[in-house]
Amino acid sequence: MGWWLWWVVLVVSMIKDVGARGEDVTYDGRSLIIDGQRKILFSGSIHYPRSTPEMWPSLIAKAKEGGLDVIQTYVFWNLHEPKPGQYDFSGRNDLVKFIKEIQAQGLYVCLRIGPFIESEWTYGGFPFWLHDVPGIVYRSDNEPFKIVNLMKSESLYASQGGPIILSQIENEYQNVEAAFHAKGPPYVLWAAKMAVELQTGVPWVMCKQTDAPDPVINACNGLKCGETFGGPNSPTKPSLWTENWTSQYQVYGGEPYIRSAEDIAFHVTLFVAKNGSYYHGGTNFGRTASAYVITSYYDQAPLDEYGLIRQPKWGHLKELHAAIKSCSTILLVGVQSSFSLGQLQQAYVFEEKRGGCVAFLVNNDRKNTATVVFRNATFELLPQSISILPDCKKIIFNTAKVNVKDNEIIKRSSQLFDDIERWEAYKDVIPNFWDTSLKSDTLMEHMNTTKDKSDHLWYTLSFRPNTSCAKPLLHVESLAHAASAFVNSKYSGSAHGSHDDRGPFTMEVPIVLNDGMNNISVLSTMVGLPDSGAFLERRYIDAYSLGLFGENSNIYMREYLDKVRWSKVGSAKDQPLTWFKIEFDAPAGTDTVVLNLSTMGKGEAWVNGQSIGRYWVSFLTYKGHPSQTMYHVPRAFLKPSGNLLVILEESGGDPLRISLDTISRTGLQDHVSNYEHFKDRI
Repeated sequence: MGWWLWWVVLVVSMIKDVGARGEDVTYDGRSLIIDGQRKILFSGSIHYPRSTPEMWPSLIAKAKEGGLDVIQTYVFWNLHEPKPGQYDFSGRNDLVKFIKEIQAQGLYVCLRIGPFIESEWTYGGFPFWLHDVPGIVYRSDNEPFKIVNLMKSESLYASQGGPIILSQIENEYQNVEAAFHAKGPPYVLWAAKMAVELQTGVPWVMCKQTDAPDPVINACNGLKCGETFGGPNSPTKPSLWTENWTSQYQVYGGEPYIRSAEDIAFHVTLFVAKNGSYYHGGTNFGRTASAYVITSYYDQAPLDEYGLIRQPKWGHLKELHAAIKSCSTILLVGVQSSFSLGQLQQAYVFEEKRGGCVAFLVNNDRKNTATVVFRNATFELLPQSISILPDCKKIIFNTAKVNVKDNEIIKRSSQLFDDIERWEAYKDVIPNFWDTSLKSDTLMEHMNTTKDKSDHLWYTLSFRPNTSCAKPLLHVESLAHAASAFVNSKYSGSAHGSHDDRGPFTMEVPIVLNDGMNNISVLSTMVGLPDSGAFLERRYIDAYSLGLFGENSNIYMREYLDKVRWSKVGSAKDQPLTWFKIEFDAPAGTDTVVLNLSTMGKGEAWVNGQSIGRYWVSFLTYKGHPSQTMYHVPRAFLKPSGNLLVILEESGGDPLRISLDTISRTGLQDHVSNYEHFKDRI
């Protein structure tokens, strides 16, 4: 994958036990070092704004139980500084609270401050107001977002007694560096120098930056860093793997990518053997997802979108972490050697002077079991697997042998919103040329006009047709993501682009015109801003402006409902650009709550004024089904009764078949018993 995904299962580094803090974190060619002691570290990613503060303790606890030592997160600049000099560190944006919760549970933090993060996050984490800074060139030597000062003021770096042991500057810059020509390499030097001079007392990392200047550590991102990583660019730097993609983000119209627990375990173990984490995805609430990315983020991770344990990934990786840690002492001090056991088989051995020995027996044959002889003993190696022998005699873990049962989602319907009397609707205004407040002789650029305050932009024109036009056809070419056409306020048709086709799309719809004056209104829509690539500040989309009246009036919030006249649903069902509202009570219990929008088309949904994200159910995959139908409603958004659900339906859908469901998973207890058996083998 060309752009970054989510952090995952492994950063191989060595540090002291959690608990003794207050000294600078250092490193050498083998490990990170704290207080002169080493330990293998496993790291997983949890992004604080993709869940709620109420969920953080459970997510962190499950990560710790799964064998993780470090939680990694980005810093989302556009959330924290939505306007120049105006900061927000409240609610889901409370980074300090998140880091202190990690510390309270005895784990370390790797903080990726960016300021560019990509992360399938709209505009790569940059606040849009940067777009209007004269002469701005993103990802060049501009004034950085000073998140480090906040971390220092809260004493959150390890050198101050806090949990942050690593920081990352930039993100995968080498992917776009060539586009900056002669300015690229100096920027890398500037970014590294700027970071080091902040004097955090902990090492800095650049991922996928093979020329990361000393003392910044170059780290690997990818699915198979055990195979692809060329190693540190200096013998004095340790090997780090900052992003091991346990799944892959999904886009509208795209099928999910399923990566097996066995494959993840194989490549993590190979990295450890040779060089000797996305963990929770969450939800893209509101309009935070980047272009075409669905609301559900990395649901295939060991902790799914809702923070529930996904088996067998979570359990199999927990066993892997335990197996490696059981022999970590020898891995940290032993002398490594490797040799062939066959055409597709290899042994990696670590030995210490006192006689300790650890072996990794690798079978790269994807189809066949291999019989190998190692130290005068015969071993059967499963296809595409690695066996771990902590004493060079007995196998305690094989990456292809999963002892954990799958667990399934249990969905229970709480209530069906099928009572037409409970629903009310409001049909949004279709503007005509004479009503617009902004007129231009040329097409106006989408992002400059909306300033990312809305996904929607209207283009309107008024004209009298040529009487010789017998079969008029409206032809629109757009660089936006979707467009809908209205002729004399009546819907005529729509079209959209896709994530993989970055060029313009074409909408051609037959239209019916009056003999007199006609008004054509085209609604141009973005589904997230781009999150990657060079020169984001130069991206543009041709369109003309207004926005939606209901959206500009905030009618998704209870205090603004009376700004429009609501009516019974009636014929509003299946009509485009219609707002729907209903009140409901929260389901009993503590199970995860989801909204089933499978009968809707495209739009956005709010619960008690909080956006649960965009939906695009009508965009089908090549298999003919939606990419996402279930939308997470965090318990923190709900009150026991009288909850307000407001939906903006852009293309036409049936709200009478929306349901509120609860979600849970089976099988955790089965894993616990299996794990206890596994511990007996170690």
